[in-house]
Amino acid sequence: MRRNLLLSSVLVGSMLACRPAPAAADLPDGVWVRDGYRLSVAAECDFRARFMAVGPDGTLFVSDPAGGKIVACRDADGDGVYESQHTFVQGYPTVHGMQWHDGALWFTQTGAIHHARDKDRDGVADDVVTVIPEGSLPQGGGHWWRPILIHDGRLFTGIGDSGNINDERDSERQKLWSFELDGSDKQLFVSGIRNTEKLVVRPGTDEIWGMDHGSDWYGRPAGDVQGSQPITDLNPPDEMNHYVAGKFYGHPFVVGHRQPRLEYLDHPELHELAVQTEPPAWCAGAHWAANAMTFYDGMQFPKSVRGSAFVAYHGSWNRSQRAGYQVTLVLFEDGRPYGELPYVKFLDKAGRVLGRPVDVVVDRDGTLLISDDHGRRVYRLRYVGSGEDGE
Repeated sequence: MRRNLLLSSVLVGSMLACRPAPAAADLPDGVWVRDGYRLSVAAECDFRARFMAVGPDGTLFVSDPAGGKIVACRDADGDGVYESQHTFVQGYPTVHGMQWHDGALWFTQTGAIHHARDKDRDGVADDVVTVIPEGSLPQGGGHWWRPILIHDGRLFTGIGDSGNINDERDSERQKLWSFELDGSDKQLFVSGIRNTEKLVVRPGTDEIWGMDHGSDWYGRPAGDVQGSQPITDLNPPDEMNHYVAGKFYGHPFVVGHRQPRLEYLDHPELHELAVQTEPPAWCAGAHWAANAMTFYDGMQFPKSVRGSAFVAYHGSWNRSQRAGYQVTLVLFEDGRPYGELPYVKFLDKAGRVLGRPVDVVVDRDGTLLISDDHGRRVYRLRYVGSGEDGE
């Protein structure tokens, strides 16, 4: 490991300008919320809020990849609104995934992994320890995002396709990797992924899950072009995968339920690659851009929600009509998904984008936090219905 001193505490520790969060009535006009739930603004940010983690004391950490920082948000009076924001760390371009573990916030960059501690609990990290130094992982490319998961004494991260549908089987890309917590003992976990931005464990199990982005321009070999893309509009799906050690998940050759990419129809190994492909546990909408998922294990929502997974869909670009831009609940029974319901929609009936969800996390009180890098906000979803309660 390598220990990095932070920038001057005067620079890093200064409180960010924090606008008061508006009331629920000030949500963008046209946002749809499922009956029995209320959406409110938990934090207004002066940056594009991306991924999140909740510390044991309730501090909400939010990543700002473009600004190279992580912001610590605190709700001192417990009213559900984060009144203060401090720069926890900065100077780490493309900072992305986060997880609290063993008294420290672990976080990723495109080519490195660190962890930081806030010993005096002032919202500012005292120092940063580099576990995997810059250059040890492939950097940049078309998919520079790096998830992080610490589970069963191992550290997991992923490296996506450098472009759209490259054959990078002989590289470190398109794979999930695991390490000892000191960054040693690098091991291949799974292969054949395109871009999985978050990894989670299904509660009560050792199962690792994640949402993988589908590839773009599926119908181009058949004649799809911008504005006339009947095949691409509906293909391929985003994938919810249960990642099992040693498995191959199809990318770039096979999508969805073992459906070949048209560009690889003449590949001499295509049939064997299809045989090896582990199909997704659940198929989501094409080009919905599933950035994150989290299993609901809180107590505030109805019992019927527990054990199912909320998914944040950032929204499409490779479609003739917009789709995604919502948070859904993928329903689970006996450990397998079987259906999907919308809970918050940030695309109105006129096709206006009112928000772009990035991440979903369960807060300590059981409410659901939703980051939106379009509106630069963090939302809170709370159950307010009657009948089946969240006891």
